[in-house]
Amino acid sequence: MAEEPGVGIAEIRKGSRPAGAAESASPRTPKSGTGGAVSIPIATLIQTAAIAVLVIVVCVLCGFLWSARGDLADHNDRAAADKKAEQVATDYAVGAAAVNYQDINAWVGKLKAGTAPQLANKFDATAPKLQQILVSLKWTSTATPIAAKVMSTENGLYRVNVFINVSSTNAQSPEGAQTTVTYNVTLDKNASWQITDVGGVGGALPLK
Repeated sequence: MAEEPGVGIAEIRKGSRPAGAAESASPRTPKSGTGGAVSIPIATLIQTAAIAVLVIVVCVLCGFLWSARGDLADHNDRAAADKKAEQVATDYAVGAAAVNYQDINAWVGKLKAGTAPQLANKFDATAPKLQQILVSLKWTSTATPIAAKVMSTENGLYRVNVFINVSSTNAQSPEGAQTTVTYNVTLDKNASWQITDVGGVGGALPLK
């Protein structure tokens, strides 16, 4: 039996491509890689944040501590200066109120002790008149401190009120008398605590 012409060739032409041909012809879509990504555990992030917060808290606390130490130092300095001013003013007031008419020069020396030159000159000018009054009255007095208080400070000037108890005897009151006197003493811290002004001396002396 004779074969039909052209059948084999047509089948070959109409036939499908060999296996694997379609796969090689179509381009493959590349898969996205993950080689550049970095993974950080959540626990590490939490730990890092906690350390950062702790550092901030420590810095803030250190700032508060430093400020508190500075305030405390300033307070201590002011308290020490007040105490010094009160002590110097008290010593001066007690000396100024203690008089012995038989030794007026020593008393005038106590009036001038620790004072600024301008104030010392004032005492030198008034000493002769005071001497006449005290000697004629045969005045003697002693003084005991009661209290002292800084009333104000300005530019290194300390104004202190000193309260003292004065016991005195004189020709008119030989039995003696007691009185409380307030001295107003101004001191200059910037001039080694020199006394620049004194008020209240008249309360302890018979100046009228």
